[in-house]
Amino acid sequence: MLFEELAELAGQRNAIDGRTVEIVAEIDREGLCGMTGARSVAALVGWKLGLSSANAHTITAVAGRLEEFPRCAQGMAEGRLSLDQVGVIAARAGEGSDEHYAELAQVATVNQLRTAVALEPRPEPDSRPQPGPSITKTADDQFASWRIRLPHPDAAKFEAALASHREALVTEWKQDRGEGERASETAPPFPGTLEAFMRLVESGWDAEAARRPHGQHTTVVVHVDAAERAAALHLGPLLSDAERRYLTCDATCEVWFERDGEVIGAGRATRLISRRLRRALEHRDRMCVVPGCGATRGLHAHHIRHWEDGGPTELCNLVLVCPYHHRLHHQGGITITGPAADLVVTDSAARRLDAGSLARPPTLAPPDVPPCPGPTGERADWWWYEPFQPQPPPAIN
Repeated sequence: MLFEELAELAGQRNAIDGRTVEIVAEIDREGLCGMTGARSVAALVGWKLGLSSANAHTITAVAGRLEEFPRCAQGMAEGRLSLDQVGVIAARAGEGSDEHYAELAQVATVNQLRTAVALEPRPEPDSRPQPGPSITKTADDQFASWRIRLPHPDAAKFEAALASHREALVTEWKQDRGEGERASETAPPFPGTLEAFMRLVESGWDAEAARRPHGQHTTVVVHVDAAERAAALHLGPLLSDAERRYLTCDATCEVWFERDGEVIGAGRATRLISRRLRRALEHRDRMCVVPGCGATRGLHAHHIRHWEDGGPTELCNLVLVCPYHHRLHHQGGITITGPAADLVVTDSAARRLDAGSLARPPTLAPPDVPPCPGPTGERADWWWYEPFQPQPPPAIN
């Protein structure tokens, strides 16, 4: 009786996961991720559904290849295949293998599918001489891209450093939220490799600045046109209004004011709040004021009414926000209005944020699918297994 109930629940869960994947694929296809402020589709899925990073990446991997594997997707929708089974296939299976693996997944476990995918013939590695270690950079109007090529020993050192900083960020992230708390729809995304890389860079730079006290510190220099309020980084590109306001709010930023190209004065070397006012802020707010965030480390003191608009640097006009939500506010992703005693935080659609997650008691009937029997559980005899053979490319005459 218990196994029959498990089979019925497994079929319903598989069908629900299939619909979840379809929704995520549509979000990715329509480019809706950027509206939420999430760094990636996987980060959005983990944030909104309260999933681990691994499960979120599994869903996005299947969603990214949904059109390549229609039979496997149909198997999920009908409750016959699980998300983990299709996730293994979507992660590494060759192009055109949908029919092969849709049939195999009916009887194979997740580990057996991993073995089957690994037995696929792979293209022969290029025998031509490969270039040596290098760092190259490309840039456009919005982003700069760095490509790093390292030999394996140096790459191992680099990966170990990244892993160390990522573990530290994850530990802080968990301490801010507690192990048993539900995920919030407004919490910063789970820290990943990008955050670990930036922390590695900042740690190395700050260590060098401490070793050479008179050397260059990690200070951002901004030139502001006093008449037009147009700003640019020192020897760098122009800044948008949102970037200017973010850097001059509570970031370590040296501001130079100019008129007609001539320097007319310099602002304070930083917009940091005095120690006494900072302690009062920390005693009052304790954590990021965005509902559901819970971050307690590295918080910025944010002017509710911006200082360049006449907002005073006083307790009633200041709140603590984490770096993620501080930047998101200045980019227009969320709105923070006050005073601090009656704070209102809304998203880009003017909906008031709260600490709840998307999860709620179901109101719809469970999917009408047959029970899922699952894999047979038999030991695989790989001697008789015929791996999927990719079709050779057409010959060019």
